[in-house]
Amino acid sequence: MTVDRSADTGTGNSVDIDTAPLHGGVSSSASAQPGSTRTTDTPALEYRPGRWIANWNAENKEQWESAGRTIARRNLNWSIFAEFLGFVVWQLWSIVVVQLPAAGFTFTTSEIFWLISMPSLVGATLRIPYTFMVPRFGGRNWTIVSALLLLIPAVGLGLCVSNPETPFGVMLLVAALAGFGGGNFASSMANITFFYPAREKGWALGLNAAGGNMGAAVAQLAVPIAITLLAVGSVNLPMAGWMWIPFILIAAFGAWKYMDNLTSAKGDVAGSVAALKEPHLWIMALLYIGTFGSFIGFAGVFPKLIKDYFPAFSSIGVGTVALSLAFLGPLVGSLARPYGGRMADRMGGARMTVAAFASMAVITLTMIWTLPLKNFWLFLVLFLMLFTASGFGNGATYRMIPIIFATSSRAAKSGASTVETQRLASSALGLISAIGAYGGFVIPQVLNASNTASGSYTRPSTVSSEPTL
Repeated sequence: MTVDRSADTGTGNSVDIDTAPLHGGVSSSASAQPGSTRTTDTPALEYRPGRWIANWNAENKEQWESAGRTIARRNLNWSIFAEFLGFVVWQLWSIVVVQLPAAGFTFTTSEIFWLISMPSLVGATLRIPYTFMVPRFGGRNWTIVSALLLLIPAVGLGLCVSNPETPFGVMLLVAALAGFGGGNFASSMANITFFYPAREKGWALGLNAAGGNMGAAVAQLAVPIAITLLAVGSVNLPMAGWMWIPFILIAAFGAWKYMDNLTSAKGDVAGSVAALKEPHLWIMALLYIGTFGSFIGFAGVFPKLIKDYFPAFSSIGVGTVALSLAFLGPLVGSLARPYGGRMADRMGGARMTVAAFASMAVITLTMIWTLPLKNFWLFLVLFLMLFTASGFGNGATYRMIPIIFATSSRAAKSGASTVETQRLASSALGLISAIGAYGGFVIPQVLNASNTASGSYTRPSTVSSEPTL
């Protein structure tokens, strides 16, 4: 069958895989092939207590057209909403930290960067076990649990930022718990891939990924508005956490009421272990850190960089509320991802990946050279270009992975069957998705180290001193 693993890219591209669906899942009918019209081999859907569905086979056109499409679309809609909230919670601290001084907190720049980077560290780590939660507990059941887990960091944030005397260690722990939101991506993508046939899997996973990634942009847009809406010249920082609780509860209720578990969803731990032994996995993981890792890392530090270099533009008054332009970064990066995958199909993934990295290097150097001009609008345009390049590279890099494992992996060169190499590719895609997310931790910590060593994020001569929060 065909498996599409666009993961964080949202590209919607497909690759021909003759094995089970994403993350090692297996079809309920091994004889069904993409585009098959056979209907006699698949029993009727069986609805069991706890909203479990047996005999699911999305490749069976009769089943798909009669009931499958409606069921799959319903599950996709609620999966997108739950994953969207996961990204929102994952990115909350990136915008909250720049408001801490106004709320009475006096943390150092190094401590601020730890608050920014800790959610990414935990979220990236959680993606690995989250990948196997759907086969273990069921997609509906785990979506309920993973959504409710978001209440912990949301409530924790609301409580700890309400008191300026909250110790840094407590703040760091609550920031780490926001990593629950980063882990949601892996289980959400694993779940949806089981619901859709090969011919529509790319589009479904693309929507799921894009809907989730937009959470980063929405968080950075909505939080500054919410915390200043009724604050009368100050900030109501706890609202950054409290405002999402109703939505989280709606997501959990929607998953309980409308989503389903599939008995046919299976995991593949052995395939993941085998993929870890492939050198190409680690090469592609490094490239993915540079693309998706750059995206999520830039999203985390962008509000603080604006605050430090251009404080007058950190918060723009619009009527009685404040608006941060930092949301534009993750917005354009998310929108660029599908086009990176599409251009990789036409021009080659390696070529597009090299072009993306070259563009990111040129844009970064240009940004450093132009910082002494102290022109905010030039800085903003260059940073948006950097987000766009990372989005293009993200789509292109991920598109390369299945092809590399099918043609250049050690298993392929030793004569392994197509079934075996594509099984490795499917497992590798999930692992690379997790490893790449560590870029969200690396980038803030690199900037932190640079600032600690030289007093600047770039070089000593660019900025004479760095603000301390």
